Amino acid sequence: MKALIFAAGLGTRLKPLTDNKPKALVEIEGETLLYYAIQKLKKHGYNQIIINTHHFSNQIIDFTKSNDFGVRLEISDETDNLLNTGGGLQKARWFFDDDEPFLVYNVDILSNIDIDDMLKQHKESNALVTLAVMDRKTSRYFLFDDDNNLCGWRNKKDEKEILIHQKPDLHEFAFSGIQIINPRYFSLVNKEGSFPIVDVYLDLAKNNIIKAYNHTDTVWCDFGKLPELENAKHIIKSIY
Repeated sequence: MKALIFAAGLGTRLKPLTDNKPKALVEIEGETLLYYAIQKLKKHGYNQIIINTHHFSNQIIDFTKSNDFGVRLEISDETDNLLNTGGGLQKARWFFDDDEPFLVYNVDILSNIDIDDMLKQHKESNALVTLAVMDRKTSRYFLFDDDNNLCGWRNKKDEKEILIHQKPDLHEFAFSGIQIINPRYFSLVNKEGSFPIVDVYLDLAKNNIIKAYNHTDTVWCDFGKLPELENAKHIIKSIY
């Protein structure tokens, strides 16, 4: 099975740790975030993984070459142009050539989410995309109906809201940085360059099935900010 690890971010929220290294190579309990992400995916049978890179890209390339994880690792190098989530996925599309759903996993996520069960739900629902979500406090939410279909998006900071399906009692869920995508997605998206994937999903959800996978009861941490370091240490001990 195939997966993409998003690891190209600048890691600005983790400064000064990212002043001389990429976020993916920040260490917790003696191992890098990239190490934990690869081990998580490998445990669930993902043995072909592509990693997008930008900030200190050469360090990630060297890391993958100097460590034998027992899986195929490829690099999607965005050194010259950081492509955001949508553009990053487009650049790596060549890797997903077997017509099978693939996983996309943010490198700064630590979780014991059951991605086997998530894949099972994705296939059973015939979804184009399945988004891992949680009932947690944040500033931006995806909006889903009672059947877990994507219906919109809401930003609590600027009160901006986009509704693509007008339904009563929509549920707010926070995205967890984990998603499963059917490669048919690429035939529906013609954009190039740098762009966020959220806008694409909101457009695609008008005529395609985009589902929520609610894993609120699992352990989860976004290690994107320095204050999360201590919490991440405890999570690492409980997962690995």
